[in-house]
Amino acid sequence: MRFLINKIVLGLSILAALIGLVFLFWILIDLTIKGVGAIDWHIFSNDLVNNGLRNLLIGQFMLALTAVVIGVPIGMIAGIYLQEYSYGSKYAEFIRNLSDVMMSAPSIVIGVFVYAIVVNPVGHANGWAGSIALAIMMIPIVVRTTDDMLGLVPKELREAGIALGAPKYKVIFDIIIKAAKVGITTGILLAFARIAGETAPLLFTSGNSQFFTMNMNQEFPSLTVAIYNLATMPDENLVKIAWAGAFILTVFVLLINLLGRYVIREKK
Repeated sequence: MRFLINKIVLGLSILAALIGLVFLFWILIDLTIKGVGAIDWHIFSNDLVNNGLRNLLIGQFMLALTAVVIGVPIGMIAGIYLQEYSYGSKYAEFIRNLSDVMMSAPSIVIGVFVYAIVVNPVGHANGWAGSIALAIMMIPIVVRTTDDMLGLVPKELREAGIALGAPKYKVIFDIIIKAAKVGITTGILLAFARIAGETAPLLFTSGNSQFFTMNMNQEFPSLTVAIYNLATMPDENLVKIAWAGAFILTVFVLLINLLGRYVIREKK
């Protein structure tokens, strides 16, 4: 009887996996066919007002890069504190649990929160608000990754550094972080891939500018928000641009994920 139940559960698990893969490949094939068919060199050299994506690609990259500059230091410092300075306190466990909850928080909720504390006081959407929203999404991933990777470093390395007379901060930055740098770097790459394709938080924060700008104090262009808007336009040409943008974004996120996995494999 147990053998039969095991077979049934195994069969159902395989069936569920196959159904998921079928839909995944269906989406990817449809996206590739329509996206590749809509791409030409004018998309990369013109702005959206001229049926191009240049301003959107640059804007998306700037938003994500600014989020990395904000989120990575905060996340790493928090992870270092949890692993090296908290000494297993209840406060540290609370932060770990809160970080896990934040990783699964709906992105639109984060967007509404940033809208309330950043956009609403200044009276208009801006690039800084978009980057802050993305950084908030990124911080819990970096915190957890840093905490876990530092925890895998043998305690003998810490003891050896202290035995040589090095202060604790030197041991952490010159020995422990260097030993865990591959895992931490991989976590940062995966966190970057996570925020690079986000749309919901940017709808409330960065706005929907169609023009090229480097001023993050005003409404800022972003590829994901443009895809969301263009896909519902009655103009077939604008819908094709949305397909092209979706394909470019998907390829970029896929490459970042593959890079992260390659780094892990090379380390192993």
